[in-house]
Amino acid sequence: MADPRPRRPARPREEVFATARAAIAEHGLAKLTMAGLGKQLQMSAGHLLYYFGSKDQLLLETLRWSEDQLGARRREALADHTLDPWQRLDAYLRLYLPEGAGDPRWILWVEVWGRSPASAEIRQGQQEIEAPWQADLVALIEEGTATGRFTPGPAADRAAQIRALLDGLAVPVAIGLPDAHRVTALTQATAVTGILLRT
Repeated sequence: MADPRPRRPARPREEVFATARAAIAEHGLAKLTMAGLGKQLQMSAGHLLYYFGSKDQLLLETLRWSEDQLGARRREALADHTLDPWQRLDAYLRLYLPEGAGDPRWILWVEVWGRSPASAEIRQGQQEIEAPWQADLVALIEEGTATGRFTPGPAADRAAQIRALLDGLAVPVAIGLPDAHRVTALTQATAVTGILLRT
């Protein structure tokens, strides 16, 4: 016998991820419950767990979705060869750094980093999500070096140094520490990358 109750259609994954990102940014993963998220989406907690398995997996997949969106913008900016490598590097820095305190994308990163030590799955996912940022920066540095715009040197090492600098500048801005602001972080990042790469 058919169930006479109308079935709600499953929410599109985009909506699930957007809602999860906003909820995590506002309250943190610790306070997020699958039941609460399901209520916002008019879905059952069981349905969410069926698709994601755990809050950690939901966090990782939400971060992956968030970074995929930004990745398209990053690839477009770096592919614009009407700009020289310095201008494209500036675009990279601007995309990397948080927009300000509570930036949802960066709050996801903070949550993921906090869980990585205890979870090989999270660490593996984190590395996969970070890899395109590193690869794109390496390619840009190699191009800038080949054209004489950047000083010669190991591109992968310099890209890792720049990303470590950006992460260090980004976290205080994202979590809203006093005197940590996007404009200041961008100025500092520009100055240090100039020292690393300037011919």
